[in-house]
Amino acid sequence: MARLADYFIVVGYDHEKTGSAEGLGKIIQRFPQKDWEDTPFPQGIELFCQPGGWQLSKERKQPTFFVVVLTDIDSERHYCSCLTFYEAEINLQGAKEIEGEEESGLIPPAEVFAPKSLVLVSRLDYPEIFRACLGLIYTVYVDSLNVSLEALIANLCSCLVPASGGSQKLFSLGAGDRQLIQTPLHDSLPVTGTSVALLFQQLGIQNVLSLFCAVLTENKVLFHSTSFQRLSDACRALESLMFPLKYSYPYIPILPAQLLEVLSSPTPFIIGVHSIFRNDIHELLDVIIADLDGGTIKIPECIHLSQLPEPLLHQTQMALSLVCLDTKLIFHPPTLFLKNQNKNFKVRAIFLRLFAQLFQGYRSCLQLIRIHAEPVIHFHKAAFLGQRGLIENDFLTKVLNGMAFAGFVSERGPPFRACDLFDELVAFEVERIKAEEGNPPKMIKHVRELAEQLFKNVSLFIPKTESIKD
Repeated sequence: MARLADYFIVVGYDHEKTGSAEGLGKIIQRFPQKDWEDTPFPQGIELFCQPGGWQLSKERKQPTFFVVVLTDIDSERHYCSCLTFYEAEINLQGAKEIEGEEESGLIPPAEVFAPKSLVLVSRLDYPEIFRACLGLIYTVYVDSLNVSLEALIANLCSCLVPASGGSQKLFSLGAGDRQLIQTPLHDSLPVTGTSVALLFQQLGIQNVLSLFCAVLTENKVLFHSTSFQRLSDACRALESLMFPLKYSYPYIPILPAQLLEVLSSPTPFIIGVHSIFRNDIHELLDVIIADLDGGTIKIPECIHLSQLPEPLLHQTQMALSLVCLDTKLIFHPPTLFLKNQNKNFKVRAIFLRLFAQLFQGYRSCLQLIRIHAEPVIHFHKAAFLGQRGLIENDFLTKVLNGMAFAGFVSERGPPFRACDLFDELVAFEVERIKAEEGNPPKMIKHVRELAEQLFKNVSLFIPKTESIKD
C-alpha cells in the first residue's frame, strides 16, 4: 500500500521579495508540517508551480492544471499536480510590477490579481484523480462552502492505495464526492491515457519516429509549447514509447524559467519549456527541438541521427499509417477521447512488436558471472549483433551501448522474476511477427490483440462497453 498523496502545499505570491522584473513565490501552507521519513519534502516547488515566473496580472486569469515531475537523489520520481488560480489583492506598491509594465506616472490601480497554486505531491502517477481532487478543494475554497478544508486535505493525505494488481479503491474527500482509483494490473507497463495518440497527431509519424530514434541513441530532446499540459503529455508519450527500456537521464516535462541553464547540460535529456522562451532556446546547437504547436521538429546540422534498421523502419511506418495516426488536428474535442484511447493502445502495440524484433534472442547472449560477491549479468553485444547480421548497424550499436539498455539487462536479465507482456512477446511471438511482415491484415489483427492486453491493464480508463477494435 502507498499513500495517494504525500504532501498538500499552498504556494502564493511573495510581496515581500518582489524585484524590479521577476516576482517570487513562497510556501504559505503545507500538510503535513513534518517530512515523511520515506519521502522528503520537495525543494524548489515554488519555481515549478509557476514555470513562466511569478507575475501579477491586471485581470483574473482562468485556473490552469498541469503536472510537473521532480526526481530526487535516489532517482525516485515525484508527481506534482498543480492547480493555479488568481486572487484579487490590494497592492499599490506591487501594482507597477504588473506583467513587466513600467511606471507611467499615473495612479496605479488598487486591485491586482496574484497567482496562487494548490499542489499535490505524490509518488503515484494519477493525474486525472489529482485533477478531480484539486478541483474539489478549489471549489470549496472559492465558493466558501460549508465544508472543512482541513478535513478534505486530511482525508486525501491519509488515503492508501495498492501499488498494482488491478485493485479498485473507492474513497471520498468528505464533500459528498466519490472517487474511484483503478490500479494497473502490471506496474511495469506505462499508463499513458491518450498522450501517445495526441503526440502523433501533433507531430506526425516521421517526426515522432525521429524523436524516438533520438532518445534511444541518447540525444537531447526539447519540446516547446504554449500549453504546460501539452508539454507533460508529450514527454510522457515519448518516454512510454521506449518501453521496455527506461529513460535514465534528466526528465523534466516542465522546466521553470529560472532553470533554463539546465539546457546547456552535456548529458542527454527530455525536457519541456514554454514557448515564451523560444528565443532562449533558438541557439542551442546540440538539441533536437520539437514545436508541439506548429507540428515541426528541428534537427541541428551537427547531429547525425541514426535511424531504425531496415526492414523494421519500413514495417513500423506502414503499421503506423494503417492505424491512421498521420493526421494533425488543431484541437481535440471530447468526442475524440475514446478514439484517441484506442489509437493510443494500438500504436503502443506497434512499438512493442518493434522492440520484440529488435531484441529477439537477447537472452541467449546473457552470461551470469558468479565470481563476485553478488552475481553479475553480462551481455555479449558482439555476439548479439553478429547473430543478427547487424555488426555495422549504427543505430542498434548505440542502443546496446546506452544506459537504458544496461538497465534493461540488469532488470530483465535474472532468470527468476515476474514477467510481463514484453517478456511473453519476445519469447513466443517473434516468429509470428516475422511471418506477418507481408500480410497487413494479419499484422493489424496481432496489433489489436496486443492493444486489447494493454487495454485490460488499465481497463477502467475506457468504458467496458467500448472495444479496442472499433
